Amino acid sequence: MSERVYLGLGSNLAEPRRQLQDALDALRAIPLTHLAGVSPFYISDPLGPADQPRYVNAVAALDTELEPLALLDALQAIELEQGRVRKDERWGPRTLDLDILLFGERLIDEPRLRVPHYHMHARAFVLYPLADLAPRLRLPDGRRLSELLAECPFSGLEKLS
Repeated sequence: MSERVYLGLGSNLAEPRRQLQDALDALRAIPLTHLAGVSPFYISDPLGPADQPRYVNAVAALDTELEPLALLDALQAIELEQGRVRKDERWGPRTLDLDILLFGERLIDEPRLRVPHYHMHARAFVLYPLADLAPRLRLPDGRRLSELLAECPFSGLEKLS
């Protein structure tokens, strides 16, 4: 049975818009998975070190029959194919970041994966694109996306046409 999954996409290196477009093409090729929608792209200020380029971010909706860790493996393979280098620096620059934000109604707490994504409630660059796709969304813990948006200002974001 297929489940709706929301992914956060981000890039601030090596032509970030192209990185996100290439990632969307790669998402379309994941077995047992259908790319159901993509938010507009946004530009956001970086978290962490300020001496890096601004990010291009988006949210994608997938319908998948894969289990969460199998999807995570596929996403990490896409990141590697697009030049992602995993470093100890948590919020440093990167060619591509693909994060599982929500996986159906599941609550997942495993060493490699926490869903809902642990900090999505405080990240405008996640919440606003997510609202473009699913404005009436309710998180597995019962909170409404609209409640999270009310507590997270749009500042620092720029919606791209």
